[in-house]
Amino acid sequence: MQERIQALRENIVSVYMGNVQAVDRLIVCLLARGHALIEDVPGVGKTVLANALARSIHCSFSRLQCTPDLLPSDITGTSVFRQDSGTFEFRKGPIFANVVLADEINRTTPRTQSAMLEAMSDATVSAEGIVLPLPQPFLVVATQNPYEFEGTYFLPENQLDRFLMRLSLGYPSPDDEARILRKQPARTALPDLQPVMTAAQVCELQASVDLVRMDQQLVDYIISIATSTRNCEDLQVGISPRGALALAAAARATAFIGGRDYCVPDDIISNVLGVCAHRVVSRTYMHQGDTLTTRRIMQRVLESVPSPA
Repeated sequence: MQERIQALRENIVSVYMGNVQAVDRLIVCLLARGHALIEDVPGVGKTVLANALARSIHCSFSRLQCTPDLLPSDITGTSVFRQDSGTFEFRKGPIFANVVLADEINRTTPRTQSAMLEAMSDATVSAEGIVLPLPQPFLVVATQNPYEFEGTYFLPENQLDRFLMRLSLGYPSPDDEARILRKQPARTALPDLQPVMTAAQVCELQASVDLVRMDQQLVDYIISIATSTRNCEDLQVGISPRGALALAAAARATAFIGGRDYCVPDDIISNVLGVCAHRVVSRTYMHQGDTLTTRRIMQRVLESVPSPA
């Protein structure tokens, strides 16, 4: 299993020549059955990273280019009348795929964004009075531009809470940027990228992550962090139980990637900012417009809670 994870990582890195830590975080989201929100300025490789992950797994993939005129039915699907039978047939939308890339998700309206809530939370879609299951594994990788960019909408807090992690790529180092300029991987290597893992193997890895042990002291540590955010004077909304569950899932996946079947405090500490900073709401910015503010607050909370020895 460790060889599969390493092969997946190397396959992605062969195309995405940037922040390697972001690659590891994206793999954590995949193994923890979570969804990833990648936020940064245009042109730093957000779409390339998501595409590289999708192409590295032999499974169905769909891409949504989010625009202001995108409708909820464009995501979930719609009913089409068939003249030959005189009945309506439900045509599944692009959400019915193993890996869904929602590009520039904050350029579409909140009403359309909310069409993905049930899918991201329960892996189902309700349509025509029935509940349709989504294929497994199911992963949504959404990209967004910073809020201060023109033509963007705020993601509702309840939708932000459905993302396991919120990642920022940053600019590549001078050496990595030189490699990008020489090789142009998005144009030359990405179209020929071959899968190194099947959907069934991903599900097997996810099941193994569920078996990673977490000591009661670490469970209490997560609860202490969550409780501290709820009592923090700088925060209007603290970490919910769903956020605590997400932190535990990310810690288990991190331990598994590290070759362990048990968690240590560092597995939790290394994931607190990525998992929790977008789930809390500061008293100054109701709509998470200032990511740096919530990250600074979460860093102070993390430093105030003693970790198990």
